[in-house]
Amino acid sequence: QVQLVESGGGTVQTGGSLRLSCAVSGRIFSSYIMAWFRQAPGKEREFVAAGRWSVSSTAYADSVKGRFTISRDNAKNTVYLQMNSLKPEDTAVYYCAADPRGITIYSSDHEYYYWGQGTQVTVSS
Repeated sequence: QVQLVESGGGTVQTGGSLRLSCAVSGRIFSSYIMAWFRQAPGKEREFVAAGRWSVSSTAYADSVKGRFTISRDNAKNTVYLQMNSLKPEDTAVYYCAADPRGITIYSSDHEYYYWGQGTQVTVSS
């Protein structure tokens, strides 16, 4: 069974930075596509970023391009989301997700098999 555990959320001011971490355990991690999604109150969960490192491919939502960076450390079985220049509209619960098929990056949350419990990010104005 694959387990994902997020950490690193918190409250920051507009323009600040946070780095989220997602620790993966239970299975071989290197071939998985790993993604971050977020859900703001009253809104649907939305795609933020994903990485398919077997082909050095990453994808980002337009709303975070140039501000967020997804990366991974295979030795630590951990995926990161570096978030810079944060805005109040980035406030949400952020979820880590994994697709073990590793074929292509999907932006639909229906394509991801495993999920973490989420970590709250609040950006104050």
